Amino acid sequence: MKNKLYYQFFSSCCLLVCFFLGYVVRFHEGWLRSFDDILTNAIRFSYPNGHGFFMWITKFANPLSIVLLVAACALLLLKGKRYIESLWLVSNLAIVSGVFNPLLKLVFQRNRPTLEHLVVEHSYSFPSGHAAASMIFYGTLIVLLGIFISNQKVRLASQILLGLLILLIGCSRVYLGVHFPSDIIGGYLVGLTWLTFTYPFFDQLRFTWRFKGKQA
Repeated sequence: MKNKLYYQFFSSCCLLVCFFLGYVVRFHEGWLRSFDDILTNAIRFSYPNGHGFFMWITKFANPLSIVLLVAACALLLLKGKRYIESLWLVSNLAIVSGVFNPLLKLVFQRNRPTLEHLVVEHSYSFPSGHAAASMIFYGTLIVLLGIFISNQKVRLASQILLGLLILLIGCSRVYLGVHFPSDIIGGYLVGLTWLTFTYPFFDQLRFTWRFKGKQA
């Protein structure tokens, strides 16, 4: 894949920014106070009647919802004999949401905001698990739609909607009082790091698999 180095460079940049942000969170959290306060107020007080909407949106990245959606998508891919695509989708979620992001929470140990929590959360705050899960799952779907949908307008509209959903899920966590905006950015960076790092390998493996299938 000719653009492999570009993807890996971008992935490395995301990882470095994520760890720098984590360092600031762990040792100089005051640096982020104004940034977090401004964005939190903008999200929470710009939509005073958004409770029901954001409660609904956040469910699209709840652990149970993500597991069920991944299982459904994986089964559809397997039924269509898209084995590599199914493996990439499942492994992305398992590694990022099941292993990598929880470990980072233990490393940085950031407490949740002191605002009223509109949903119950017990783990540490940084990086946001919902943000990471939404980026890696819906981000993977954005990539796969680029492969499966030939109609450019339909493909672009679907990808934009998924991108908007990722953004709204992040906003919902801030609105519900369980995350700082910097937690959301951290979660997005975790998902982007893994997605852009593994994509070239997935694309090469997918090409090899299809080529062997035609040869057979």
